[in-house]
Amino acid sequence: MSGFHQLPSEPEPYWRESITLESFPKLNDHIETDVAIVGGGIVGITTAYLLSQQGLRVTILEAGKLANGTTGHTTAKITAQHGLIYNEFIEHFGVEKAKMYYEANEQAKHFIESIVSKHHVDCQLKKQDAYVYTNADDYMNKLEKEWDAYQKLRIPSEFVHDIPVPVKVKAAIIMKNQAQFHPLQYLSKLIEDVKSNGHIFEQTTVIDLEEGERPIVITEDGYKVSSKYVIAASHFPFKDGRNLFFSRLYPYRSYIVGVKIKDDYPGGMYINAEKPSRSLRSAGKDDRLVLVSGEEHKTGQGISTLKHYEALETYAKKVFEVESIPYRWSAQDYTTSDKMPYVGQISERHENVFVATGFRKWGMTNSTNAALLLTDLITNKANPYVDLFSPSRFVANPSVKKIVKENVDVAAQFVKGKLDNVTRTPDDLALDEGAPVHVNGKRCGGYKDKEGNVTLVDTTCTHMYCEVEWNSGDRTWDCPCHGSRFSIEGEVIEGPAKKPLAKIE
Repeated sequence: MSGFHQLPSEPEPYWRESITLESFPKLNDHIETDVAIVGGGIVGITTAYLLSQQGLRVTILEAGKLANGTTGHTTAKITAQHGLIYNEFIEHFGVEKAKMYYEANEQAKHFIESIVSKHHVDCQLKKQDAYVYTNADDYMNKLEKEWDAYQKLRIPSEFVHDIPVPVKVKAAIIMKNQAQFHPLQYLSKLIEDVKSNGHIFEQTTVIDLEEGERPIVITEDGYKVSSKYVIAASHFPFKDGRNLFFSRLYPYRSYIVGVKIKDDYPGGMYINAEKPSRSLRSAGKDDRLVLVSGEEHKTGQGISTLKHYEALETYAKKVFEVESIPYRWSAQDYTTSDKMPYVGQISERHENVFVATGFRKWGMTNSTNAALLLTDLITNKANPYVDLFSPSRFVANPSVKKIVKENVDVAAQFVKGKLDNVTRTPDDLALDEGAPVHVNGKRCGGYKDKEGNVTLVDTTCTHMYCEVEWNSGDRTWDCPCHGSRFSIEGEVIEGPAKKPLAKIE
């Protein structure tokens, strides 16, 4: 039997089980503030901390719980080593901008280290070298080109043919002096400071924005927050409009199993270059909890999601002597059409509305850098990365090709869902199983719990009406078009959808 099959239906990541963050009330009144920040992950919390240090009144509006989205489900590597990316960035943006991306992420790493040192934050911060490696012949050329890019950008690094963990490799690149930490322990200190200088509201979903000199965000309960500036730090921007972010952001899920190993972990953070992806890092006080992650795929598409956890479990047992598998969880992040994050003014028409998204699963440094950039923009300070991360930019290569490819896929998923011939009924479901079912001539989403009770929802996503699919690994309904995710009962877990799936009686 697999080691994690007895876990709860909604397993908590190690980060959330090992610390209890303070809870905050739901907004129940109209208020005014200087900066309204929609989203309580690392971007929103860090930006709120920085702006409050500048004397601005800040208000965080979080749809669920603080740091319970991608921030609470990350692998928490603090590194500028983001897979095979620098050669690609040199080809598409040039050497200068590729180096700026590296420097921005190094700046973010130093900022995190400075906060930990300044406030004496006990967050398991440890220096680690970051390895990207391959054991595939057809990836050796790509790895060598990446090494050449490191030399052009003068990134402190080393090219080696073996690594400390017992994994076969043909070659690896080491980026020196990177780091890892416990993200929620780190953020708990920033939350403490924000609470003292501003307001934090949880269970407060923002659904709309009224534009103007003082923009107003509106919650699903009808309460209004008037401010000088609005920041959309909600993973997927809650306000899309003419920006068409849904056509320029692509949702991907990845999976993590936390395994307790018998022997000492040799140190280092690792990721392979080829597919399927495999990432390793240690966690916990004794470093014997190893986070094994990977298995990336587009949200709502592909094989049964439970098989991704099983693949990581099998891999972990090949590499380590595993004593137990106490944790499993998954994460979602968005990639932009050119792989560079969107950070800055949401558009030229909205000078006082800002966005931060598209971190491509490297959110600890990219999010921190986004917070630094947003703070400079709002306080009118010069920042060298404004143009690099501008949401209004357009790079012809590779953006056009990527946008066309991804939106052809969206169209195909839309048609596929509408033509899906569902033949099963709720009676056909096994215990603890979910699937599209046929009820009175209508396609529904059915889930039968362990007691035999059935919950039915409309499978039409409330964002742009694609048909959601069952996620067996996390027990959610996921949209294959733009990445919205819903609970068994149809409640929104992740956007861009704002409204729940309709319940079917």
